[in-house]
Amino acid sequence: MDNLLKFLHARNEADNHAYAEVAYRFGGDALLDSHLPMLDLVDMLARDYEAMDPSDARFTGLRYALRVLAQSYAEHPDYQAEWRP
Repeated sequence: MDNLLKFLHARNEADNHAYAEVAYRFGGDALLDSHLPMLDLVDMLARDYEAMDPSDARFTGLRYALRVLAQSYAEHPDYQAEWRP
């Protein structure tokens, strides 16, 4: 699961940089208002999972949710099939 979390953090960082470049070239209006906050929320879930005690009742569900969210990057060369939910 550590590799999945590192993967998600890296993808979110890459997406944030890509959107910053789009905003620089085309202006802030070129960005979808909902996409950047969504990246932040996925990153927040990954950080919550890292800090969560495995005995927490939410642990299993959060693990599943992160695997589902990672499927957005299934075409990325670093995505691993074992991460599928």
